[in-house]
Amino acid sequence: MRIAVMHSTVYRYDGPVFLEPHIIRLRPRDDGAQHPVSHQLEITPTPAGMADCLDQDGNLTVEAWFDAPVSELSVHSAFTVETVRDNPFAFLVKRGMTSLPPAYAEALAPSLAQYRLEEGITAPVRDYALAVAEACGGRTLEFLTALNGRFYQDLAYVTRPIGPPQAPDVTLAERSGSCRDFAVLFIAACRSVGLAARFVSGYDCCSGRDLSDLHAWAEVYIEGGGWRGYDPSSGLAVSTCHVAVAAAAEPALAAPITGTYRGPAKAEMSYAISVQAG
Repeated sequence: MRIAVMHSTVYRYDGPVFLEPHIIRLRPRDDGAQHPVSHQLEITPTPAGMADCLDQDGNLTVEAWFDAPVSELSVHSAFTVETVRDNPFAFLVKRGMTSLPPAYAEALAPSLAQYRLEEGITAPVRDYALAVAEACGGRTLEFLTALNGRFYQDLAYVTRPIGPPQAPDVTLAERSGSCRDFAVLFIAACRSVGLAARFVSGYDCCSGRDLSDLHAWAEVYIEGGGWRGYDPSSGLAVSTCHVAVAAAAEPALAAPITGTYRGPAKAEMSYAISVQAG
Protein backbone atom coordinates (compact mmCIF):
# COMPACT_ATOMS: atom_id res chain seq x y z
CA MET A 1 0.00 0.00 0.00
CA ARG A 2 1.25 3.49 -0.82
CA ILE A 3 0.62 6.04 1.93
CA ALA A 4 1.22 9.81 1.76
CA VAL A 5 1.57 11.82 4.97
CA MET A 6 1.84 15.55 5.60
CA HIS A 7 2.54 16.70 9.16
CA SER A 8 2.94 20.36 10.12
CA THR A 9 3.67 21.62 13.63
CA VAL A 10 3.85 25.28 14.63
CA TYR A 11 5.10 26.66 17.95
CA ARG A 12 4.21 30.31 18.66
CA TYR A 13 5.80 32.26 21.50
CA ASP A 14 4.37 35.45 23.00
CA GLY A 15 7.86 36.96 23.07
CA PRO A 16 11.32 36.32 21.62
CA VAL A 17 12.95 33.08 22.77
CA PHE A 18 16.22 31.31 22.08
CA LEU A 19 15.73 27.76 20.89
CA GLU A 20 17.91 25.01 22.25
CA PRO A 21 18.79 22.20 19.79
CA HIS A 22 15.68 20.30 18.67
CA ILE A 23 15.43 16.62 17.71
CA ILE A 24 12.97 15.85 14.90
CA ARG A 25 11.73 12.29 14.47
CA LEU A 26 9.44 12.53 11.43
CA ARG A 27 11.27 10.51 8.80
CA PRO A 28 9.61 7.13 8.09
CA ARG A 29 11.64 4.03 8.82
CA ASP A 30 13.08 1.89 6.06
CA ASP A 31 12.73 -1.74 7.14
CA GLY A 32 11.11 -5.05 6.27
CA ALA A 33 7.61 -3.60 6.63
CA GLN A 34 7.90 -0.27 4.81
CA HIS A 35 10.09 1.56 2.30
CA PRO A 36 10.15 5.37 1.94
CA VAL A 37 9.59 6.65 -1.59
CA SER A 38 10.18 10.35 -0.85
CA HIS A 39 10.60 12.66 2.13
CA GLN A 40 10.88 16.41 2.58
CA LEU A 41 11.49 18.30 5.81
CA GLU A 42 11.15 22.09 6.08
CA ILE A 43 12.03 24.05 9.21
CA THR A 44 11.26 27.77 9.54
CA PRO A 45 13.19 29.83 10.46
CA THR A 46 16.09 28.14 8.75
CA PRO A 47 18.30 26.54 11.42
CA ALA A 48 21.91 27.60 11.80
CA GLY A 49 22.74 23.96 11.19
CA MET A 50 21.23 20.49 10.92
CA ALA A 51 22.66 17.00 11.34
CA ASP A 52 21.18 13.71 10.18
CA CYS A 53 21.51 11.21 13.03
CA LEU A 54 20.86 7.56 13.82
CA ASP A 55 19.63 7.31 17.40
CA GLN A 56 19.88 4.55 20.00
CA ASP A 57 16.96 2.60 18.48
CA GLY A 58 17.97 3.03 14.85
CA ASN A 59 15.52 5.88 14.21
CA LEU A 60 16.56 8.38 11.54
CA THR A 61 16.47 11.78 13.21
CA VAL A 62 17.43 15.37 12.46
CA GLU A 63 19.07 17.56 15.09
CA ALA A 64 18.60 21.25 14.35
CA TRP A 65 20.20 24.18 16.16
CA PHE A 66 19.58 27.91 16.00
CA ASP A 67 21.60 31.10 16.48
CA ALA A 68 19.02 33.90 16.78
CA PRO A 69 15.89 34.65 18.83
CA VAL A 70 12.57 33.62 17.29
CA SER A 71 8.88 34.18 17.94
CA GLU A 72 7.69 31.17 15.91
CA LEU A 73 8.99 27.76 14.87
CA SER A 74 7.35 25.64 12.20
CA VAL A 75 8.27 22.09 11.16
CA HIS A 76 6.70 20.58 8.05
CA SER A 77 7.24 16.96 7.02
CA ALA A 78 5.86 15.38 3.85
CA PHE A 79 6.56 11.85 2.69
CA THR A 80 5.31 8.91 0.72
CA VAL A 81 5.97 5.36 1.86
CA GLU A 82 5.23 1.89 0.51
CA THR A 83 4.08 -0.62 3.13
CA VAL A 84 4.76 -4.24 2.19
CA ARG A 85 4.07 -6.52 5.18
CA ASP A 86 0.78 -8.08 4.05
CA ASN A 87 1.08 -11.00 6.48
CA PRO A 88 2.44 -9.95 9.89
CA PHE A 89 2.72 -13.61 10.97
CA ALA A 90 4.96 -14.83 8.13
CA PHE A 91 8.01 -15.79 10.19
CA LEU A 92 9.44 -18.82 11.99
CA VAL A 93 9.48 -18.50 15.76
CA LYS A 94 12.70 -19.64 17.43
CA ARG A 95 12.31 -22.51 19.87
CA GLY A 96 12.96 -20.44 23.00
CA MET A 97 10.19 -17.99 22.07
CA THR A 98 7.27 -20.39 21.77
CA SER A 99 6.28 -20.28 25.44
CA LEU A 100 6.32 -17.78 28.31
CA PRO A 101 8.52 -16.59 29.83
CA PRO A 102 10.65 -16.49 26.66
CA ALA A 103 14.25 -17.67 26.63
CA TYR A 104 16.03 -15.08 24.50
CA ALA A 105 19.44 -16.08 23.15
CA GLU A 106 22.20 -15.38 25.68
CA ALA A 107 24.05 -13.04 23.32
CA LEU A 108 20.86 -11.10 22.56
CA ALA A 109 19.51 -10.65 26.09
CA PRO A 110 21.74 -7.69 27.11
CA SER A 111 20.66 -5.69 24.04
CA LEU A 112 17.01 -6.24 24.95
CA ALA A 113 17.37 -5.45 28.65
CA GLN A 114 15.99 -1.89 28.41
CA TYR A 115 12.84 -3.23 26.70
CA ARG A 116 12.20 -5.74 29.48
CA LEU A 117 12.41 -3.42 32.49
CA GLU A 118 9.54 -4.06 34.90
CA GLU A 119 10.00 -0.95 37.01
CA GLY A 120 6.64 0.66 37.79
CA ILE A 121 4.54 -2.31 36.69
CA THR A 122 1.88 -2.76 39.37
CA ALA A 123 0.17 -5.92 40.58
CA PRO A 124 -3.14 -5.33 38.71
CA VAL A 125 -1.33 -5.05 35.36
CA ARG A 126 0.83 -8.08 36.10
CA ASP A 127 -2.15 -10.14 37.24
CA TYR A 128 -4.12 -9.19 34.12
CA ALA A 129 -1.23 -10.27 31.89
CA LEU A 130 -0.67 -13.52 33.78
CA ALA A 131 -4.37 -14.38 33.55
CA VAL A 132 -4.29 -13.91 29.75
CA ALA A 133 -1.11 -15.97 29.52
CA GLU A 134 -2.65 -18.80 31.57
CA ALA A 135 -5.76 -18.82 29.40
CA CYS A 136 -3.49 -19.23 26.35
CA GLY A 137 -1.54 -22.09 27.86
CA GLY A 138 1.56 -19.90 28.12
CA ARG A 139 2.04 -19.82 24.33
CA THR A 140 3.72 -16.60 23.21
CA LEU A 141 1.99 -15.78 19.93
CA GLU A 142 -1.42 -16.78 21.26
CA PHE A 143 -0.80 -14.55 24.30
CA LEU A 144 0.07 -11.53 22.14
CA THR A 145 -2.99 -11.97 19.95
CA ALA A 146 -5.29 -12.50 22.93
CA LEU A 147 -3.84 -9.56 24.89
CA ASN A 148 -4.24 -7.29 21.88
CA GLY A 149 -7.84 -8.37 21.45
CA ARG A 150 -8.70 -8.17 25.14
CA PHE A 151 -7.51 -4.58 25.46
CA TYR A 152 -9.43 -3.63 22.33
CA GLN A 153 -12.60 -5.22 23.73
CA ASP A 154 -12.23 -4.23 27.39
CA LEU A 155 -11.03 -0.62 27.06
CA ALA A 156 -12.87 2.40 25.69
CA TYR A 157 -10.94 4.54 23.24
CA VAL A 158 -10.83 8.28 24.02
CA THR A 159 -9.05 11.16 22.30
CA ARG A 160 -6.43 13.03 24.32
CA PRO A 161 -4.72 15.51 21.96
CA ILE A 162 -1.88 16.44 24.33
CA GLY A 163 -0.04 15.11 27.35
CA PRO A 164 2.15 12.10 28.11
CA PRO A 165 0.72 8.58 28.31
CA GLN A 166 -1.17 7.57 31.45
CA ALA A 167 0.41 5.11 33.82
CA PRO A 168 -0.55 1.55 32.79
CA ASP A 169 -2.52 0.85 35.97
CA VAL A 170 -4.56 4.05 35.47
CA THR A 171 -5.61 2.97 31.99
CA LEU A 172 -6.49 -0.50 33.24
CA ALA A 173 -8.44 0.81 36.25
CA GLU A 174 -10.37 3.41 34.27
CA ARG A 175 -10.90 1.03 31.36
CA SER A 176 -10.24 3.86 28.90
CA GLY A 177 -7.42 5.72 27.21
CA SER A 178 -5.91 7.05 24.03
CA CYS A 179 -3.81 5.04 21.59
CA ARG A 180 -0.62 5.97 23.46
CA ASP A 181 -2.20 4.87 26.75
CA PHE A 182 -3.18 1.53 25.21
CA ALA A 183 0.35 1.09 23.84
CA VAL A 184 2.01 1.77 27.20
CA LEU A 185 -0.36 -0.66 28.94
CA PHE A 186 0.32 -3.34 26.32
CA ILE A 187 4.07 -2.84 26.74
CA ALA A 188 3.81 -3.17 30.52
CA ALA A 189 1.77 -6.36 30.23
CA CYS A 190 4.30 -7.86 27.81
CA ARG A 191 7.26 -6.97 29.99
CA SER A 192 5.56 -8.47 33.03
CA VAL A 193 5.74 -11.91 31.35
CA GLY A 194 9.33 -11.42 30.14
CA LEU A 195 8.78 -10.15 26.59
CA ALA A 196 10.83 -7.27 25.19
CA ALA A 197 8.47 -4.48 24.09
CA ARG A 198 8.78 -0.87 22.97
CA PHE A 199 6.68 2.18 22.06
CA VAL A 200 6.09 3.21 18.43
CA SER A 201 4.99 6.58 17.06
CA GLY A 202 3.59 6.94 13.56
CA TYR A 203 0.41 7.01 11.50
CA ASP A 204 -2.48 4.65 10.74
CA CYS A 205 -4.69 4.92 7.67
CA CYS A 206 -7.15 2.07 8.25
CA SER A 207 -8.53 2.43 11.77
CA GLY A 208 -11.64 4.37 10.74
CA ARG A 209 -10.80 6.94 13.39
CA ASP A 210 -9.68 10.52 12.81
CA LEU A 211 -6.65 10.39 10.52
CA SER A 212 -5.58 13.94 11.39
CA ASP A 213 -3.54 12.85 14.38
CA LEU A 214 -0.48 10.83 15.29
CA HIS A 215 -0.94 7.21 16.22
CA ALA A 216 0.90 4.98 18.69
CA TRP A 217 1.22 1.23 19.13
CA ALA A 218 3.67 -1.33 20.51
CA GLU A 219 6.34 -3.60 19.09
CA VAL A 220 7.43 -6.89 20.64
CA TYR A 221 10.76 -8.54 19.89
CA ILE A 222 10.23 -12.13 18.75
CA GLU A 223 13.30 -14.13 17.81
CA GLY A 224 12.75 -15.29 14.26
CA GLY A 225 10.56 -12.29 13.43
CA GLY A 226 12.38 -9.33 14.97
CA TRP A 227 10.29 -6.37 16.10
CA ARG A 228 6.61 -7.05 15.37
CA GLY A 229 3.86 -4.50 15.83
CA TYR A 230 0.65 -4.88 17.81
CA ASP A 231 -2.00 -2.16 17.95
CA PRO A 232 -4.27 -2.66 20.99
CA SER A 233 -6.42 0.34 20.06
CA SER A 234 -7.59 -1.61 16.99
CA GLY A 235 -6.97 -5.15 18.25
CA LEU A 236 -4.86 -6.01 15.19
CA ALA A 237 -1.30 -7.00 14.41
CA VAL A 238 0.44 -4.27 12.44
CA SER A 239 0.62 -4.86 8.69
CA THR A 240 0.23 -2.48 5.74
CA CYS A 241 -1.97 0.21 7.34
CA HIS A 242 0.64 1.56 9.76
CA VAL A 243 3.63 3.79 9.07
CA ALA A 244 6.28 3.93 11.80
CA VAL A 245 8.53 6.95 12.24
CA ALA A 246 10.15 6.26 15.61
CA ALA A 247 10.35 3.55 18.28
CA ALA A 248 11.95 3.52 21.71
CA ALA A 249 11.89 1.89 25.12
CA GLU A 250 10.28 5.04 26.54
CA PRO A 251 7.53 7.08 24.80
CA ALA A 252 9.42 10.37 25.22
CA LEU A 253 12.25 9.02 23.07
CA ALA A 254 9.82 8.43 20.19
CA ALA A 255 8.18 11.88 20.27
CA PRO A 256 8.05 13.57 16.84
CA ILE A 257 9.75 16.75 18.10
CA THR A 258 11.82 17.23 21.25
CA GLY A 259 13.33 20.52 22.32
CA THR A 260 13.28 23.39 24.79
CA TYR A 261 13.78 27.16 24.70
CA ARG A 262 15.23 29.89 26.88
CA GLY A 263 13.20 32.93 27.75
CA PRO A 264 10.16 33.97 29.82
CA ALA A 265 7.67 33.68 26.95
CA LYS A 266 4.79 31.23 26.92
CA ALA A 267 4.37 28.82 24.00
CA GLU A 268 1.37 27.51 22.09
CA MET A 269 1.48 24.55 19.74
CA SER A 270 -0.78 23.72 16.80
CA TYR A 271 -0.52 20.93 14.28
CA ALA A 272 -2.13 19.56 11.14
CA ILE A 273 -1.81 16.00 9.83
CA SER A 274 -3.05 14.47 6.59
CA VAL A 275 -2.83 10.72 5.87
CA GLN A 276 -3.91 9.37 2.49
CA ALA A 277 -3.69 5.81 1.19
CA GLY A 278 -3.72 4.99 -2.49
